[in-house]
Amino acid sequence: MQALTIVSHASLDGLEVREVPTPPPPTADRVRVRVRAAGLNRADLLQVRGQYPAPPGFSQEIPGLEFAGEVESLGPEAHNLVLGQRVFGITGGGAQAQFVVVPENTVAEVPENLDWAQAAAVPEAFITAQDAVLTQAKLSPGQTLLVHAAGSGVGTAAIQIGCAAGARVFGTSRTAEKLERATELGLSGAVVVGDQVEAFVEAVRLWTGERGVDVVLDLVGAAYFEANLSVLASRGRLMLVGTPSGAKATIDIGQAMRKRLIIRGTVLRSCSAEEKAAATRLFAAQIVPLLANAAVRPVVDGIYALGAARAAYSRLESNESFGKVVLMIQ
Repeated sequence: MQALTIVSHASLDGLEVREVPTPPPPTADRVRVRVRAAGLNRADLLQVRGQYPAPPGFSQEIPGLEFAGEVESLGPEAHNLVLGQRVFGITGGGAQAQFVVVPENTVAEVPENLDWAQAAAVPEAFITAQDAVLTQAKLSPGQTLLVHAAGSGVGTAAIQIGCAAGARVFGTSRTAEKLERATELGLSGAVVVGDQVEAFVEAVRLWTGERGVDVVLDLVGAAYFEANLSVLASRGRLMLVGTPSGAKATIDIGQAMRKRLIIRGTVLRSCSAEEKAAATRLFAAQIVPLLANAAVRPVVDGIYALGAARAAYSRLESNESFGKVVLMIQ
């Protein structure tokens, strides 16, 4: 089979499309999927750069955490899928190839209204957002959600999921253009944040009448940490999902205690197989119906052929993308 292969970590020139062995037929409850498209993620870029190895048991040379394709073969204990079924799902690596083998409980059926590129833009972004915002932070109708990096794949998914849950959603970005586009997804308020995080602190005070927000979804990291604590309401929940601005910050423990805050970190890639299966079940039950009736939708920034993978990764690395960058794998 053809696969995007990391042959060097020195630069994006170390990405090559190569012929590699096709995964063997699936055993137990595994399924082999003929991948038609795969979304790109920041974790893939870090793996390409040699900064974020794949979890044990997954390919270190073939990146890819999410995919969309057709069920090509079934293990003897896989009973919930059929050959030829259109599915999308998550894995620990290796999805940017013509075939991938995964447990059947980590895939869901693709709604008919999504094409392959749209389907590939869904799993990692929407499962991460759903798990962080609804399952862990327990956002409920009438509450408020602040999404940092609102133009990212997870950010665009979280905005829509929050709105669908009946919450008021606010967003930040480093560029006004991304916020204009994110506002079309349902933002009630948006603010450009450059080097001065005080911009979103003041904005939240105005938006909420000094109360603060119930949930912050932080895809930025250390640079926003102290400000995040200040904008959370009493019993607020801070969900830490990314660290592009750094992983170490100072915490005001007294403020966390006085407000009775919950601070949680989550990384879908390193979750156990059982946790990924549980997250996929909730995604299939809660989010797939919203995708099917277009209450929420994937946001695709750009679509690239597998042979143009270097350009796709360059687009992701530029931080200019809005939504997801997708590779078509024919």
